[in-house]
Amino acid sequence: MVPAARFRRRNVLLGCALGALLAGAAFAGRATASGDTAQVTPASDSADAGFARDMSIHHAQAVEMSFLVRGRSDASDVGYLSYDIINTQANQRGMMLDALQRWDLPVHTSTPPMAWMGHSRHAGHATRGSDGALMPGMATRQELDQLRKAPAEKAEVLYLQLMIRHHQAGMTMAQGYADLGADPVLVHLAEGMVAGQREEVSLMTGMLKKRGAAPLG
Repeated sequence: MVPAARFRRRNVLLGCALGALLAGAAFAGRATASGDTAQVTPASDSADAGFARDMSIHHAQAVEMSFLVRGRSDASDVGYLSYDIINTQANQRGMMLDALQRWDLPVHTSTPPMAWMGHSRHAGHATRGSDGALMPGMATRQELDQLRKAPAEKAEVLYLQLMIRHHQAGMTMAQGYADLGADPVLVHLAEGMVAGQREEVSLMTGMLKKRGAAPLG
């Protein structure tokens, strides 16, 4: 079992980082209002806006999956992990939605998901969601239903498998934005996502191994 203290320590560090990012966003807003610093509002079809929209959706599903397993795994390593993911990704999602609000840009558009990355293969992935998978790594409606109905032990394994896949795709998106983005606060946040989710993928892979299971192929 993974000690609860490990997750609590990580939550404290992430909380500090998120607080610093929020403070940076507030400072940027004040600087713009006072004219001290030139700030350019991103276009609606920019990488900044596209990432904020798409990763908000991606994060929302991670939080949803974590709630589905959290109530059945309170005292296990998966319970601690799911709690950590709920708090971390809900906070990060709030920051991205706040950025869209500050820029006065819509949260939802008709643009295909991940089109801002400039690769047609992402658009193809995104539209495969006849069963609800809007973007790479996201669970389908059928997979979410399986997670919801599975007995506790099986739910933990399925959750880890789905979340590893979810994180791997999320890291690709976050790194893509870190390479393309113009907003320094959001780029910093994306870089933190890559580092944090890489650590969690390693952790979850070990959890699966202890349970005699492996990541999805």
